[in-house]
Amino acid sequence: MTDKNVRYSAMKGSEFLKRIRRLAKLRGLSCEWHPNLGKGSHGVLKLGNRRTVLRNPKDELKTGTLHAMLKQLGLKEEDI
Repeated sequence: MTDKNVRYSAMKGSEFLKRIRRLAKLRGLSCEWHPNLGKGSHGVLKLGNRRTVLRNPKDELKTGTLHAMLKQLGLKEEDI
């Protein structure tokens, strides 16, 4: 199975954050995580000039949530 066929639907928020940080470093983009800008366990993740809300990094992201966050950041699933 190639990497393009791998689905990342069962991913924790902390793993998502780690992958986004790695991608930002590779692409030379700024990546900022602001856990204090959200309510409760939510925080704001900024990638370049785009942003999304990341819920509790300790919990698994649901498939729809993961896809929506990627769309808000202008990424595709195979990017991460």
